[in-house]
Amino acid sequence: MEAARPPSTAGRFVVVGGGIAGVTCAEQLAIQFPSEDILLITAHPVIKAVTNFKQCILTGDGSQHVYEKLCLCAGAKPKLICEGNPYVLGIRDTDSAQEFQKQLTKAKRIMIIGNGGIALELVYEIEGCEVIWAIKDKAIGNTFFDAGAAEFLTSKLIAEKPEARMAHKRTRYTTEGRKKEAQTKSGAGNLGSALGPDWHEGLNLKGTKEFSHKVHIETMCEVKKIYLQEEFRISKKKSLPFPRDRCNQSVTTDKEAWPVYVELTNEKTYGCDFIVSATGVTPNTEPFLCGNNFDLGEDGGLKVDAQMHTSVSDVYAAGDICTASWPPSPFWQQMRLWTQARQMGWYAAKCMAAASLGESIDLDFSFELFAHVTKFFNYKVVLLGKYNAQGLGSDHELMLRCTKGQEYVKVVMQNGQMMGAVLIGETDLEETFEHLILNQTDLSSYGDLLDPNIDLEDYFD
Repeated sequence: MEAARPPSTAGRFVVVGGGIAGVTCAEQLAIQFPSEDILLITAHPVIKAVTNFKQCILTGDGSQHVYEKLCLCAGAKPKLICEGNPYVLGIRDTDSAQEFQKQLTKAKRIMIIGNGGIALELVYEIEGCEVIWAIKDKAIGNTFFDAGAAEFLTSKLIAEKPEARMAHKRTRYTTEGRKKEAQTKSGAGNLGSALGPDWHEGLNLKGTKEFSHKVHIETMCEVKKIYLQEEFRISKKKSLPFPRDRCNQSVTTDKEAWPVYVELTNEKTYGCDFIVSATGVTPNTEPFLCGNNFDLGEDGGLKVDAQMHTSVSDVYAAGDICTASWPPSPFWQQMRLWTQARQMGWYAAKCMAAASLGESIDLDFSFELFAHVTKFFNYKVVLLGKYNAQGLGSDHELMLRCTKGQEYVKVVMQNGQMMGAVLIGETDLEETFEHLILNQTDLSSYGDLLDPNIDLEDYFD
């Protein structure tokens, strides 16, 4: 009996990656070419080879997919502090988020390592579980905030959380082409759909305890060593209890037997049920490099030009897997965020369509100004332009306005012009500040822009 041959397909456009960049790219291509079948390949590792001379993808199951234009949107993978340790979890996609939820239901204490967006969201959302949060910086959220904004947010950690709201669910896609909310399982080690800004909504992030949330922050430290329970017993080291009362230091040793222990570089050791490694990501380029001459950026991503084209003919890239290598706007920088992945996926599809039709296309307006909207500690957070004075040198100045528990506004100024801003809370200033940054209005004669008695929206309308 003849063995079944692996399937072979041919299509004008192939997109690799089921995250927001890949799905957005495929959707936009479908709009541009409604009569074409757009092939979206998901799950990792699915790519065995990309053979440019045949313009063909060979997937891990032996299938071949011939393409005219290919877009790689395979995202990024977490940088784990320790590979192969069953008590170290990374959270990057929907599958790993659900595994985290499962482990949390049995946990009394966890440790979170890292200071980025995932860590910021977790420490606030987790309930019924002690959280030790270890960061290498002096203040929380160093990627997004200065010390003032960090202090503004930190006070929210000890306050009672408001009643949970109805979860907002984004559309999910399955390989059958039907929209539904249910999670489809990928193979062992595969990456699921990338997390969006509402990834934790709908998840029950609750441990075994009845209290709301308890968070202790260890600053200026990193992981020195991780011990399993038996290793820790043999080491004769001592672990600390959860710091409940800084004024009462009578209890200096934790008597609980934990599955895993973390020794920090500040010489403190804590036991916990498991560790969340939230220390950033690396572009998921490995499946595509063998036999292909891709140019890589300093951060390891596939270099793309202003039309999202890689160094390999007819191969584009978008989202976390790529590194923008065109001269950026003075107010834009690449960050591996969900919002940018969506913008890049949309724009890559426009570039592929234009190239296929023999047309030219200008760099999309979304790359003129860095703009990111998210939510931390139940506050709306808007980051605009050079919000942390990235690359501006020492001749910039800051304007600040802070109302405790309500809003935090920071504006970055240089030579009388607004270069960036951080808005925390319901400020309603984002649209006005976007225009001021893009138009480079001379604001030197206006005095204190953040005077609460001045209605900026009306003034600069």
